[in-house]
Amino acid sequence: MTDIRSAVAGERTDLANILAGLTEKDWDKPSLCAGWRIREVAAHITMAYRIPMPRFLAGMVRAGGNFNRYADRQARQDAATLTSAELVDCLRQNVDSPWKPPGGGYEGALSHDVIHGLDMTVALGIDRQVPLDRLRLIFDAMKPRQIKYFGVDLTGVQLQATDLDWAHGAGEPRTGTAQDLLLLLSGR
Repeated sequence: MTDIRSAVAGERTDLANILAGLTEKDWDKPSLCAGWRIREVAAHITMAYRIPMPRFLAGMVRAGGNFNRYADRQARQDAATLTSAELVDCLRQNVDSPWKPPGGGYEGALSHDVIHGLDMTVALGIDRQVPLDRLRLIFDAMKPRQIKYFGVDLTGVQLQATDLDWAHGAGEPRTGTAQDLLLLLSGR
């Protein structure tokens, strides 16, 4: 468990450093998350550290139990009220947070941070390579339900990483770096 917790803390530290170096103009550029700017993605990443459970549950009720609807509303609200410095500070203060998504474990927390980090860095044209040991932890823990979560049709396709010993599926080979394949699996 120490390795995964260290990987999560490392990813959050890296993201906080990247975000701290952005201009205010960069914060308002679109991310790879449809309809979200970099600011909304950062607000979403830090949501788990800022929103107490009663407020989260009330938001879920208002969203009719739909987490995606709730997360979108909350990210937009927080992006409108929190400064970029406050979002970076929140991430920095929580690099060692034990938060993990329901049913996802620490590997899910790492995957969440890596995917959303890529949503920002790729959109901004920042040539950041996620450390392969972090990607290995994500791919090793990936289960079929997680692969299906984003609804990407992989019928007749085998994904093969060019920088890790990892493949998924059967059929026509599609190759790419592990982080590019993770983005593909995430519907990006």
